[in-house]
Formats: sequence, structure tokens, C-alpha cells
Amino acid sequence: MKTTLCELATVAALELKFGLKFDDLYRREGLQVLDSRFLKYLEGLDPALLQRLAAARARPEALAAKERSELILALAPVVESFIAELFGIADELEELRSRHLEPERLFFVKRQFVQRSQYVKTAAPEAARIDGEALAAELEALFGEPFSEEAYAAHVARWLETEAANRDNLVLAGRYAAWALNTEEGRRMHIFGALFRFPQKIDMYNLVPAEAIVRNGVEQKGLGGEHWRSRDGFQLTDAGMNLVEALDQARYCIKCHNQGKDSCSTGLIEKTGAFRQTVFGVTLNGCPLEEKISEFQTLKEQGHALGALAVIAIDNPMAAATGHRICNDCMKSCIYQKQEPVNIPQVETRTLKDALALPWGFEIY
Repeated sequence: MKTTLCELATVAALELKFGLKFDDLYRREGLQVLDSRFLKYLEGLDPALLQRLAAARARPEALAAKERSELILALAPVVESFIAELFGIADELEELRSRHLEPERLFFVKRQFVQRSQYVKTAAPEAARIDGEALAAELEALFGEPFSEEAYAAHVARWLETEAANRDNLVLAGRYAAWALNTEEGRRMHIFGALFRFPQKIDMYNLVPAEAIVRNGVEQKGLGGEHWRSRDGFQLTDAGMNLVEALDQARYCIKCHNQGKDSCSTGLIEKTGAFRQTVFGVTLNGCPLEEKISEFQTLKEQGHALGALAVIAIDNPMAAATGHRICNDCMKSCIYQKQEPVNIPQVETRTLKDALALPWGFEIY
């Protein structure tokens, strides 16, 4: 196979640290050297953690599931910092981590105001009579900037700091939240957002919310217009979740690995020891790879983008072929069975995309 000048120039531009060369990434011997460099790096940061890793490598069967998870979660941030130094991308990785932490205010407002606020509860029964667009325009004037979920969260968070002085503003914000949460028009307006989206109850006999559409006198079933996508040649029609949406899903996960009940990974087990089945007879045996789903979502939520990908790769090194385009066995077996499950495949896809967007992202993967 011939190597192009462009490829040669790219390889030449990649200067690895720790005395490693580009070719080492693609040779078993090189990876053994890489591993030895990592162990030395770990020893300099946390000798006790190195001892735990050495013991686990010597007798992996001696580790209980929870101990294994704890060790992986402790190692992942170190692996991440090692990779950042190896490829010289510490600044870019820190910028990515800051983008993971930026939506904290939005999630705070979602949890403390949109979900629990007395204003929302008071206004909810009247939601159908609220003019959402007019209310958005009124709030936009108060914001002094275009209306968006981020602007809404920023100003509501500030108003909550002095709630009594901003009661009228909070009432307006609460009425808008009631409209966004409780009307079809409001839900459509924020279908691709995170602030006003909450899990809905599942009707197992009506999993696809199709609408009746009459054409030429014949009734057909179809999705509402907000779900329609126009195809442009062979381009994908689904861009996947953005970072905020994916983080919202990661936060929704209750991290069942702590209780050893991460059914998304290992399946939903009945008291008899058999896997549970759906009303349609589908066996809920979880991820076929037993990917460490709860653990990687913990790291993603904390802002450890590469650490999360490293945990995925333990069981699923071909993550580029899975994600939200192929498999949802994990979702079917999610601990949430009566309401919408965590959209695990979307979080996985976002995790991979975030890594690939870094300098040398492909080589890192």
C-alpha cells in the first residue's frame, strides 16, 4: 500500500511524548512500551492506585464487580491526562472538559425550578390557555437577548438568587415552563432541547407515537412533521444528540453499577434467575457486549470525555460501529421500565464524536 505525501506529512507532524513514535501506536511491542510508560506515569501520581492496578492485573478474578468498577473509575481520569500529555492536547482537552461543565446552570434550573417550582405547578392546569410565543417574546425583552434555553436558564438562575425581588419575573418564567412542558406546541418547540424535556410514561402497545393522516381518502399512519427529515443525497438525516442533550441523558442515569443492578449492561433478572421478557416476548438481556454503561456515563457527566471513551473501549473497541445507529438492547433493559429509558446509544455516540473532534482524535481512538 502506498503512502501519500499528505499522510506522511501528517505522521511527521505528530510528535508523541514519553519517547514514543507514531508507529508504536500500531505495533504490539510499541503498545507494551506505551503501557510501561503509563505505569510509570501512574506511579508518579498515585502509587497506591498503581498497586491496586497491579493486584487486579495479577488476579482479575479476585475483584468483585463493584471493586472493578471503582478501580476503572479511579483510573480513567489518569488515563485521560496521560493521553493528553502523550498527544500534546492538554489545552484542547481542558476546553472540552469546560464545555461539559458549562450546562451545570441549565441543569440546576431544570432540577430546582422547571421540575419543582411552585410557579410551574400553579400554572400547569392553565397551560393550554397560555400563549407561549407571546410569553417567549415578553421574556426575551426581560433577558435583553434572543430567547434560548441557555438564556432562560441564565436569567432564572440569577432571579432565584433574590427570589422575593424577582417574583413577577419568576412567575412569567414558570408559566412559560408550564406551557413548554404541558402542551403539544410547547413540546414541539423544545423537542431538541434539554431544559424542558422530561421522561414520559411508556405505553408498550403504542411505542411509536404515530398520527392518523388522511390522503386521497385513505387513512395512513405517520409521525408528526417535527420528526420528518429531508434526505440530501447519501448524507445521514440524523445528526445525533448535541453535547447538552447527551449530558442530560447521562444525568438521568441513576448509575446502577453502585448497587450491582446495572441491567442495561447485564440484563433484567427475574427472581427465578431468568431474564425478564417484554409483553412481546423480547428477552431483556442487556448489552450483548456487557459494556460498562453506568461507569462511562458517570465519567461523561463529570467531564472526562476521553476517560469515558476509554471505559467504552474496554468491552466495545468498535464503538464507531454501534452507538445510536445500530443497537438499543441496553435501552430495552434499562432500570426505567415504566417510563422512557436513558438514551444510552446517543450518549455513546456523542462520547465518540467529542473524542474524534480533538486534535489527533482518530489516533487517540
